[in-house]
Amino acid sequence: MFRGRYNHTIDDKGRVSIPSKFREILSTNYDERLIITNFDGCLWGYAYPEWQKIEDRVASLPQFKPEVKALQRVFISAATECPIDKQGRIIIPQTLRDYAGIEKDLVFVGMTKRIELWASDRWTKVFEESQVNINQMEDKLADLGL
Repeated sequence: MFRGRYNHTIDDKGRVSIPSKFREILSTNYDERLIITNFDGCLWGYAYPEWQKIEDRVASLPQFKPEVKALQRVFISAATECPIDKQGRIIIPQTLRDYAGIEKDLVFVGMTKRIELWASDRWTKVFEESQVNINQMEDKLADLGL
C-alpha cells in the first residue's frame, strides 16, 4: 500500500525520482512500471497490475453510456506507461505535466492502491481544503465504518 507524502523536483526533461518507499513497494509487490494518467487536477499513478484491473473493469462497462465514453476519453486515453530507470526515475510526458500544472516542484501522495502526483502549489491548496472538509465529514466517515 502506498502511503505518505514526498516532495520532489522534476528536471527539464520531465524526469523525476520515485520516492524510495514507493519504489520498494513496486519492486516487492509488482514490477518496475507505473501507468500514469490525468484526473482531478493531478496525475494518478498505478502499478501495472492494478491498472490492468481498472482497464478490465472499464472495458466491461456499457460502451455507449455517456459517462463511460467520457471516462475513456479523459482517464483511459491519457494513460502512459512510465518505466522506472536504473536511477529510480520516470519520465512524465509533457501533456500530463501540462494537465497537472507540474513545472518544477511536485508532491507524491500515497493513496493506498495508487499514487497521486501534484504540482506543489496545487497540492497545498487541495490539502488545506481537505483538512477543512474532513472535519465536516465525521458522520459520513462513521457511516463508512471508520
